[in-house]
Parts: sequence; structure tokens; C-alpha cells
Amino acid sequence: MRPANEPDLMRLYLRHCAVGFALAAAFVAMLLWFNVANLGYLVTHTDVGYLAVFLLWFFHGTIFGSVQFAVSLMLNAEKDDEGPRGGTPVAVRVPSETPRRI
Repeated sequence: MRPANEPDLMRLYLRHCAVGFALAAAFVAMLLWFNVANLGYLVTHTDVGYLAVFLLWFFHGTIFGSVQFAVSLMLNAEKDDEGPRGGTPVAVRVPSETPRRI
């Protein structure tokens, strides 16, 4: 049984992965359009350019989707109200002994 306020994690994960892959598509399109590091020329003038574009999109989508999901989970975290808060720090002297060298 799941509490009513707990999000459906699989739906949340898939939604943020889709957003990450959409952002990755836009990012790779801008990389190729602005010809960053001459990628646009390399992709269009080789026979396996489609593979390079797919790999760029896939790996960037994996990264962006993971970041989207992680940020979403961290923003949904509950704040811990347990434990001491505030107060004034007090300096404590801690004696230490070193072994004698012969």
C-alpha cells in the first residue's frame, strides 16, 4: 500500500526522461546548427553521420533525463525537523598524545 501523497515513481521517471530526451534533441540540433567544434560539417560529410547524431542524442538524453529526475526527487524531499538547531558553538580542548620515538 502506497500513501496518498507519495508520487508514482515510474510515471515520474518516464515523464522526466521524456523531458530530458526532448532537451537533448534541442541541444544536439543547436550543436549541429551552430557547427560547434565543426560537428555539423563532420556529420553531413560522412557516411555514418546519422549514427553520430543518434549517439549524441541518446547519451545526452540519458544524462539530461537523469538530471531531470534527480532534481525532481530532491525537490520533493521532506525537510527533517529532528535534531538540535542553532545554539552557540563552544570551544573544547581535546588533549592528544603522540607515541614517543626512540
